[in-house]
Amino acid sequence: MHKNGPADKVDAVVVGAGVVGLAVARALALAGHETIILEKETTIGTATSSRNSEVIHAGIYYPKGSLKARLCVAGRQALYAYCDAHGVPYRRCGKLIVAIGEEQRGALERVLATARGNGVDDIEPISRRQAQVLEPALVCSGALLSPSTGILDSHAYMLALLGDAQANGAMIAYGSSVEGGRVDENGVVIDVASDGASMSLAPRLLVNCAGLEAQAVAYSISGLPRDTVPPLRYAKGNYFQLLGPAPFKRLIYPVPEPGGLGVHITIDLGGQAKFGPDVEWIERPDYTVDPSRGARFYAAIRQYWPALPDEALVPGYAGIRPKLPANGTDAPDFMIQGPETHKVAGLINLYGIESPGLTSSLAIGDYVAELAEAAVGSA
Repeated sequence: MHKNGPADKVDAVVVGAGVVGLAVARALALAGHETIILEKETTIGTATSSRNSEVIHAGIYYPKGSLKARLCVAGRQALYAYCDAHGVPYRRCGKLIVAIGEEQRGALERVLATARGNGVDDIEPISRRQAQVLEPALVCSGALLSPSTGILDSHAYMLALLGDAQANGAMIAYGSSVEGGRVDENGVVIDVASDGASMSLAPRLLVNCAGLEAQAVAYSISGLPRDTVPPLRYAKGNYFQLLGPAPFKRLIYPVPEPGGLGVHITIDLGGQAKFGPDVEWIERPDYTVDPSRGARFYAAIRQYWPALPDEALVPGYAGIRPKLPANGTDAPDFMIQGPETHKVAGLINLYGIESPGLTSSLAIGDYVAELAEAAVGSA
C-alpha cells in the first residue's frame, strides 16, 4: 500500500471505534461485509463513549417518530438482551423524574405523554408520598417512575462489541486516521495515515462514525457536497462526584432543561454517585472541570435533595456532546445520512450521535446495515 500508488479496494471501512462505530462494525460483519475499523487513538472508546453517564435510557424524552425515539426504544430492548447473552455487567435500577414545586407538574405530564407516545409502556406517574416511600431522602411534588432505565459497564460492552465484530471477520487498525479523501466515479477514496505511513483505500462502503470529528472527516472528502454537512456545536457536560455513600437506590432526574436533561444523580455499578452533566457551550474540546461550577450543582441538587452536605461534591470528569443545531426544536435528532442525501455512492455519515447514542447503539448498527444494503447491495 503506497501513498502515491493505486488505492487498495476493500469492502467496508468504519471510521471511529466508539460505541456506535463498534456496533456498526459488528452489524456489518454479521451481514457478511469484510470490515476494517479505523481508530486514531490507541484503544477503543476514548472520547464520548467513555465520558457519559453509562445510563440505559428508556426512550422517554425524544419527539415521537424521531430516530432518537425509535432507535432508543429498540436499542434499549436489544441492549438488555445483549448484556445478558454476553455477560456485560448492568443493573436495571430504574429512575425517577421529579417535579420541584407545582409549577413543574405540567412539564412532568408532557414528559409522560411523550414517553407513552414513544412506546415506553411501563412508565407511571407517582405521587410525592409514593416517591418518598421509594426514596426517603427525596423532596419533590410528584414524579414519574421509569422501571426500565438502567446502568451498565460501557467499557465491558464495547469490548463485547469489538469481540463480536472480530469473531465475524472485522479488523481494527489503531493509530489510523483519515487525512482526506475524494469522490470518484465509483464512490469514495480515503487517505489514511497509520504508524507514520500513508495509504489509500477505496472501500465499497464507508461509514463515518467519528463522533466529535464526523464533520471534519466529511469536510476532508473533496467532492462531498458541503451543504450536506451540518454545523457542529460542542455541548460540554461536567460531572461532580459525591464523597460518601449515596442516599438513593435509583437514578434521580429533574425535568429536562434546554440542551440536556438537567443535573441528575446517577450511580455506577460500584455504588459511586455522580451528578451531572450540566450544559456548557464551548468553542473547542476541553475536558477540564472547573471547580467553581460546583456552586450551581449544589443549588440544582438541593432542589430535590436538600440534605446534600456542604463540601460533599468534588470535580469528576467532563464529556462533550456532538450537538447539531436545534433548527427550532429543543431536541435535534440523530442524522444518519446515506447516498439519497449527498449522492455519493457507498458513503454513510453519522452526525450528532449524542445521548441516547449508547442505548441506541445496537439499533443504530442494524439501521446502518440496512442502509448499507441499499447503498452498495449485498456483500
